[in-house]
Amino acid sequence: MMKITSARVILCSPGRNFVTLKIETDEGIYGIGDGTLNGREMSVVSYLSEHVIPVLIGRDPRRIEDIWQYLYRGAYWRRGPVTMRAIAAVDVALWDIKAKLANMPLFDLLGGRSRDKVLVYGHANGTDIEHTSDEVGRYKEMGYKAVRAQSGIPGVKGAYGVGRGDMYYEPADASLPTETVWNTGSYLNFTPKLFQRLRDVHGDEIHLLHDVHHRLTPIEAARLGCNLEPYRLFWMEDATPAENQEAFRLIRQHTTTPLAVGEIFNTIWDCKDLISNQLIDYIRTTIVGAGGVTHLRRIADFAALWQVRTGSHGATDLSPVTLGTAVHFDTWVPNFGIQEYMRHTPETDDVFPHDYTFRDGCLHAGEKPGHGVDIDERLAARYPYSPKQLPIARLQDGSMWNW
Repeated sequence: MMKITSARVILCSPGRNFVTLKIETDEGIYGIGDGTLNGREMSVVSYLSEHVIPVLIGRDPRRIEDIWQYLYRGAYWRRGPVTMRAIAAVDVALWDIKAKLANMPLFDLLGGRSRDKVLVYGHANGTDIEHTSDEVGRYKEMGYKAVRAQSGIPGVKGAYGVGRGDMYYEPADASLPTETVWNTGSYLNFTPKLFQRLRDVHGDEIHLLHDVHHRLTPIEAARLGCNLEPYRLFWMEDATPAENQEAFRLIRQHTTTPLAVGEIFNTIWDCKDLISNQLIDYIRTTIVGAGGVTHLRRIADFAALWQVRTGSHGATDLSPVTLGTAVHFDTWVPNFGIQEYMRHTPETDDVFPHDYTFRDGCLHAGEKPGHGVDIDERLAARYPYSPKQLPIARLQDGSMWNW
């Protein structure tokens, strides 16, 4: 029987913090998994080190399903972002090992290609409408066929999506949360003007996406969806908090703008009703957020029954390990929609060598056995953990709101 001989957490910050799990076996094959939880990294480090790694030693790494069930059912305290990211780190590392054992790229182990390339979207973020339009043009010049557009809003301090720098937006910015101020009325009046300008300048061929970031009530989201219909968005993302899945029924009744949600979901139970009632068009749950390849595959298969497609989250707080694994998953999954692709810094790419590539607006999975991503531990050691937290949002009267 093949055995897991060791597992350890590697915490590093090459431009931002990442939690990486490395599992080693008695046959000299190892696997890499990602357990990063932006702004709460140390909670996953502790969960892995204190509770998960001790029960892995001596187990057969080929028994991926049994280990997944053991970590999920055996914990009693199920679900949640910390638990599911720890499970995801283990699960992805085990799939990496198994694909290496089979001498196959991960997409082949999953069942082979459903497509030759993976459509991705980038992030065009500007301080105002003209700046955002210029950024959309820059992404088009880089070959992107789909772009998410966010803009600063007059009178709104710290509008979501307007980052520091041109390519590597990272909202976690301080050891204690910074505060932003939100104004729903200003946002609702401004956003249709942004997309009218983008269509006027860039035409109808480019796919345009937009992230509301959970800022609206259901009826406000319905209004925005109606007002954006002339500009034919690829999707409107996270229109309202989804703890109440029924809220999306109200939005759906009022607009044909496609709806996407799910980057903060942890299990199939967070999206079961949204999918089965066809209240969304894209499920954005991630490999790292939803317990790895094993569980995301179940979510995708369930979604396919209802003609809901995948659109996995892919911001910089997901390490190249998750992105590389996602590209393999996207290459295989039949009901693929699109993949978010926010580029990592050069320092991150050096720490995590990988064989996925970008060209012609798409990511292409490599052919190396496994998920094709590794970690340079010596280089990682040069970038120690740097505590950072995500901002918070308040309304103008000082009350808390959804960041």
